[in-house]
Amino acid sequence: MREPLYAQIARELAQGIASGKFPEGSLLSSEFDLCNQYQASRQTVRAALRELMDLGLVSRRKGVGTRVEARTKAQGYDHSLGSLDDLVQLAMTNPRVVKRTNEVVADRELAKAIGCAPGSRWLHIASIRQDSDKSAPPVCWTDTYVNTAYSDLSQLVRQDPTPLISELIEKHYGRRSAEVHQTISAVTISPLLAEELQVEPGSPALRIVRRYIDRVGETIETTISVHPAERYTFSMVLKRSSIGQDANLTT
Repeated sequence: MREPLYAQIARELAQGIASGKFPEGSLLSSEFDLCNQYQASRQTVRAALRELMDLGLVSRRKGVGTRVEARTKAQGYDHSLGSLDDLVQLAMTNPRVVKRTNEVVADRELAKAIGCAPGSRWLHIASIRQDSDKSAPPVCWTDTYVNTAYSDLSQLVRQDPTPLISELIEKHYGRRSAEVHQTISAVTISPLLAEELQVEPGSPALRIVRRYIDRVGETIETTISVHPAERYTFSMVLKRSSIGQDANLTT
């Protein structure tokens, strides 16, 4: 699969930082200069710089520029997701490794978790998301549940390990996700997942359930991911809907 241009730019800048070409405390080239250098749009350059920020390599300040903060990436993962596109970009940096695929019948517990009727059948895809540094432990374990009509996904997810499964469904089956409903809760890691994630059984973790919804409100896919606590930080920005009105927050 061809490497996206934003990922290429991020990789080359990260290599320059690691080699000392761009020392700590120095400023990278401006967005305008990077656009000219790589023949890229400003949106593409900004995506590359966000990638470096997520790795803890640079910081950005309006009126100052992009400052090099470290030669190597920070430990763990600090993900700031404001849109489905952000989730797509996040997946690009962490390839999927499929552990198994099979059909399952949803019992009451699973039905409650993924929002379906007990007794319904689903194609189950169990996988990990691997760090770009393959010597590092996995980012997370994910159980994905999709309609059994999408049986070809068993092979597609192995052939194309980077995109979200929702992207593969759109590409091969024409169903597009309009929004993602996400629920985050604190859990402990089971002995089975502890071995896969290379942590101690009973370690704290974040459990993230994501339901991918189409334009008519139907669920296309549900994922249940378990992230060891020290490897994942979720951040978001809350804004008032308008000046002078209180924000309505639901937890």
